[in-house]
Amino acid sequence: MTVVAGVDSSTQACKVVIRDADSGALIRQGRAAHPDGTEVDPRAWWRALGEAIRAAGGLDDVAAIAVGGQQHGMVCLDEDGHVVRPALLWNDTRSAQAAADLVAELGPRQWAEAVGSVPLASFTVTKLRWLADHEPASVQRTAAVCLPHDWLTWMLGGSGRLSALATDRSDASGTGYWSPDSGRYRPDLLRLAFGRQPLLPEVMAPSQASGNTNGGALLGPGAGDNAAAALGVGADEGDVIVSIGTSGVVCAVSPHPTADPSGTVAGFASATGDFLPLVCTLNAARVLDAAAAMLRVDHAELSRLALAAPPGSDGLVLVPYLQGERTPNRPDATGAVHGLTLRTSTPQHLARAAIEGLLCGLADGVEALVGQGVEIRRIILVGGGARSEALRRIAPSILGHPVLAPPPGEYVAGGAALQAAWTLRGDATPPAWGTAGEQPYQADVVSEVRERYAVARDLIIRRASG
Repeated sequence: MTVVAGVDSSTQACKVVIRDADSGALIRQGRAAHPDGTEVDPRAWWRALGEAIRAAGGLDDVAAIAVGGQQHGMVCLDEDGHVVRPALLWNDTRSAQAAADLVAELGPRQWAEAVGSVPLASFTVTKLRWLADHEPASVQRTAAVCLPHDWLTWMLGGSGRLSALATDRSDASGTGYWSPDSGRYRPDLLRLAFGRQPLLPEVMAPSQASGNTNGGALLGPGAGDNAAAALGVGADEGDVIVSIGTSGVVCAVSPHPTADPSGTVAGFASATGDFLPLVCTLNAARVLDAAAAMLRVDHAELSRLALAAPPGSDGLVLVPYLQGERTPNRPDATGAVHGLTLRTSTPQHLARAAIEGLLCGLADGVEALVGQGVEIRRIILVGGGARSEALRRIAPSILGHPVLAPPPGEYVAGGAALQAAWTLRGDATPPAWGTAGEQPYQADVVSEVRERYAVARDLIIRRASG
């Protein structure tokens, strides 16, 4: 039996799965925590990867490995390959002003046409501008810039040569200086942000090997976490993946690139050669964590409470901007509760309002994809937050489409493992592993829930803008 490994180096943890290369059957897995924070020394990821690999029984029998990783993070290396400074992660919003400056300098439409997206504080290009503005000494030391998954793949290769850095289309498309449409870097935009042009990773084809580990395993090109998850659930054209993790993500497999000058939809690439238009929110599974903490219950009880309240929570609305927000782009906004009355002052109402508010933010993302011409057949619900029974049952009524919920699993790591098998086989199309135990959910759309949410959301946006 030939086995392959897939890695999910996410914001909060590193997960490793070992799967059968032919069937995709899970053989073993391991996990290790990442440190908290929005600024992290990449060496912590490397230590966690080693720990997760050991927990998964090692790589001695693994024929190929690929890494899926959190997108956008800025990793700067000096000419000897040493990390210049701690990486700024996607959820570090200190570059919000840098993003605004870059958009003003070029124009939102020009950015969208150039790289498919309008830069936000999460994008690598804005973090590089922040570095240029605040740490010129770090800029001078920087010989190469890469992303979290690029760096881990490079470390697994063990060559130590900066010229061996590699990435893939999906992760490159989240930098702000690579065009999914043309398939090329935009060095002019990199120089605009950074003031100079460091070495960048080579962008590999979807199943192109980027080298070998010291143990001889083939290295796949890897992928951004959202593209890896889409690959892991077997998403096809017309499928929208809604991922409820540290961030909330709505993305769709599309044969065509998008360019949204409003900045709501990011025009990313997929891990298969297609495109992956995407909307991201900062507030997702942690909304459930916060609601459970406020009510002093666990997640199972939070779900039970939410299902005990009526649809629409009798008018109680929770806008969950608990750590600012990316979509809409309001990094300094805070959350709010509207419609609080004696009737709605119950744990049941608050639990349901939290879930409905989380889903309404994601429903805005679904609507934005439709506005970019994306056709939607069904929604596939994944991520840690999707483990909530209440969220799965409420989702179709808020999102407006049938929902398919695969069983809980490590779909980013699984997608990376599938890519490793694809790289090993060298076929034109990825293996079709399939997903067993998918559960469909359908419900009537409750339009007044989204209408009330929109009113409360717009109040917050106006206050944040003022």
